[in-house]
Amino acid sequence: MTKRVAGIIPVMITPFGPDGKIDWDGYEALIEWYIANGSEALFAACQSSEMRFLSLEERVDLSRFAVEKVAGRIPVVSSGHISDGLDDQITELTAIADSGADAVILVSNRLAPETGGAAEMRASFDALLQALPKDVPLGLYECPAPYRRLLSDDEIDFCAQSGRFILLKDVSCDLDIVRRRAKITEDTPFLICNANAAIAYPAMQATGAGFCGVMNNFHPDLYRWLQDHGSKYPEFAEELAVFLVLSAQTEPMGYPKLAKLYHKRLGTFADTSSRAVPYDIHEKYWALEAVIDRIVQGTDMFRARIKALQHRASF
Repeated sequence: MTKRVAGIIPVMITPFGPDGKIDWDGYEALIEWYIANGSEALFAACQSSEMRFLSLEERVDLSRFAVEKVAGRIPVVSSGHISDGLDDQITELTAIADSGADAVILVSNRLAPETGGAAEMRASFDALLQALPKDVPLGLYECPAPYRRLLSDDEIDFCAQSGRFILLKDVSCDLDIVRRRAKITEDTPFLICNANAAIAYPAMQATGAGFCGVMNNFHPDLYRWLQDHGSKYPEFAEELAVFLVLSAQTEPMGYPKLAKLYHKRLGTFADTSSRAVPYDIHEKYWALEAVIDRIVQGTDMFRARIKALQHRASF
């Protein structure tokens, strides 16, 4: 087993240029932004990366590029398997493993048909564990598209006891389930990392495994502070948690193009093009710029307050 993967883990977005191709300079700038803002690992070639709209070559290139540019500073995990057929998935996942990712992430809704049950899931697990390189750690992601398949307690326990799995991106969006899963996987390498912003703070406290949600594309440093220091300042931590939950309610407003608009404003990259969201989000979501203005304002306010807390603590 290799390095532990936990903490604040952004699901990486993919910048495109006006020509529709991946903007590699923008992607590199985004990687540096993630690291500078407290990220502890990166999740490449995922739903936020628009993996269902990328060729296999593009998914592998995203993963390999992230690994190369991160250069061991933090772990990079990657998924990128979108096919229905198991043989095609093995091809995809093997290619991702060859990209150098620190762990390869399996998507739960690819492991059985939507109407399939436990037997189909177990058969897929057995086949993938046999086919994928034994020296590459694995993870799981309960990706909500094209449909959400939550893992059963038995499946969680199987993965934990196998010794092959190190991370679950939990999309149950239910704190009781997160806590139960953390109990099932206790004393194993398999960590439960919640992806839902509404329960981010209590889930961090319950699992010790961090946060792997889309809002890490906006203010990962605030989630990092909440994780690392929230228990020392409980009243302030609750105020921050409220702001983070309310900010996250913007996710249905055209994400991941919404995050690209945010990064265009930051100057990370220049274009907001999205294959997953081809429409004009300003036209569909009124006053969108004003909403982002408030997210920026709130983020800056909490950063200033954190800086003041750190200054007082140094005396």
